[in-house]
Amino acid sequence: MQWACSFCYLPTMPNEPTVVHNEATHQFEIPNELGPVLLRYVKRGDVLDLVHTEVDEQFAGRGYASALARAALDYARANNLKVVPTCPFVRKYLERHPEYDDLRATH
Repeated sequence: MQWACSFCYLPTMPNEPTVVHNEATHQFEIPNELGPVLLRYVKRGDVLDLVHTEVDEQFAGRGYASALARAALDYARANNLKVVPTCPFVRKYLERHPEYDDLRATH
């Protein structure tokens, strides 16, 4: 499996997965051979619409969705982008992490 990595997020906590930004497919991914672990987005100008998080059930409860959300939000901050949390998981993540409030798009 080939991964086009333009921006990788190394783990910041023990046992946290490495997240890869795959710009070609417009998603953040946790590379593996067992099932999908990804957060899809649509970029419109300076806005990153985080549209869908998909974590295969075998990875449930491991914090993978949170790692994807954190990576996408950190990418947005590093690139001066605003975010639209269309994905329900990302919306709830933002509610629990007010340190990302400044990234919310106002339109």
